[in-house]
Amino acid sequence: MENSAAAAAPASPTPQRWAAKFFVIWTGQAISLVGSALVQFALVWWLTKTTGSATVLATATLVALLPQILLGPFAGALVDRWNRRLIMIIADTAIAAATGVLIVLFATGIVEVWHVYAILLFRSLGGAFHSPAMTSSTSLMVPKQHLARLAGLNQTLQGVLSIFAPPLGALLIGLLPMHGVLAIDIVTAALAVLPLLFLSIPNPPRQTAQANGTAQRTTYWHDLREGFTYVVKWPGLLGLIMLVMMLNFLLVPSSSLAPLVIIKVFGKGVTELGWTETVFGVGVIAGGLVLSAWGGFKRKIVTSLTGVLGIGAGVILIGAAPVNLFFLILVANFILGFTQVFANGPLSAILQSTVAPDMQGRVFSLTGAGAMAMMPLSLLIAGPVSDWLGVRVWYLFGGVLCILVAVVAFFIPAIINIEQNRQQPPLPPDPSPAGE
Repeated sequence: MENSAAAAAPASPTPQRWAAKFFVIWTGQAISLVGSALVQFALVWWLTKTTGSATVLATATLVALLPQILLGPFAGALVDRWNRRLIMIIADTAIAAATGVLIVLFATGIVEVWHVYAILLFRSLGGAFHSPAMTSSTSLMVPKQHLARLAGLNQTLQGVLSIFAPPLGALLIGLLPMHGVLAIDIVTAALAVLPLLFLSIPNPPRQTAQANGTAQRTTYWHDLREGFTYVVKWPGLLGLIMLVMMLNFLLVPSSSLAPLVIIKVFGKGVTELGWTETVFGVGVIAGGLVLSAWGGFKRKIVTSLTGVLGIGAGVILIGAAPVNLFFLILVANFILGFTQVFANGPLSAILQSTVAPDMQGRVFSLTGAGAMAMMPLSLLIAGPVSDWLGVRVWYLFGGVLCILVAVVAFFIPAIINIEQNRQQPPLPPDPSPAGE
């Protein structure tokens, strides 16, 4: 079983010094994430201080999600057609340029709320191209056996950002004017682009073949259609994407409703809310370190589903903890952070090691768009349900269903054997001329 998966998966990079090259690029991208996190914090703070409106904040969140939900699947086909290194350079540069426009608006004192919406929209559009380009390039640069450990390292980075970005942003806002804080994003974006100007990223096999004239060029619409067909005809991949969407639907409201649980149910304040977020971040860091050192079970899907079971248990604990035992909420948030790493990290490693390199831009974009689409939908439903039945009902409902979904997935052969049962190669090229 393992041999067939290895044969179908992308080959490990041949250069002996793959790590030095990859981690130079990865470090630049990680530094850029710090700048993006500071921009996010600073803009949310400015919107909160300027308007004091929950509707404004909700609208800003929706504006930041829409491009990746609506355009993600279409961007993925372009990522698989174009040079992924150039996509990352252009996307990073365009996002930094958008921040530059915002810097000018703040420095001249003419910024308005709709300006911030427009910049958030443009930054999200850049992310719709950048994220699948970086993720799909990783499998061409990193040997298959190290992908799960790298996923753990990425999760650790997210945990570090969740802990340190808010206090760092608050400190900088106290020391610098708004346009000064935003200028940091320009510097961090430059550090992300610089390595890409000098280091190459391997192209997928079909891109190379088309460039050499040994494979027929295809139309954009053929590639888009091919991506949907690839997913639909691979039951394991389709089932995995549906699983991710369902879990997002069940679990996203739990983080949004957390302040209400802390304040209304447990009678605590902002300090305790801060502690829950800190403990969650510590859990993510701990889980990331464990996964990066261990690598998970031999079958990555088992690691992922085990993590989902842990998330379900943590959510149920928040829904069932007695109001006089607040420390259980802290325990639950650590469990959520720790097990989230084991749920999410191996999923990306599975896709990177089993999906054909030529298809990864489309598959990652479809998966991301589907998962993000569940966020506003679940919030629209969870809000009224929580107002009607109590704020912790959704935690019990979501946690139990989360565990049930994971258990059922263990017994679905197409999902549990996804690493062994790959889809057949993509359909042959459309016979129509490429320019048609």
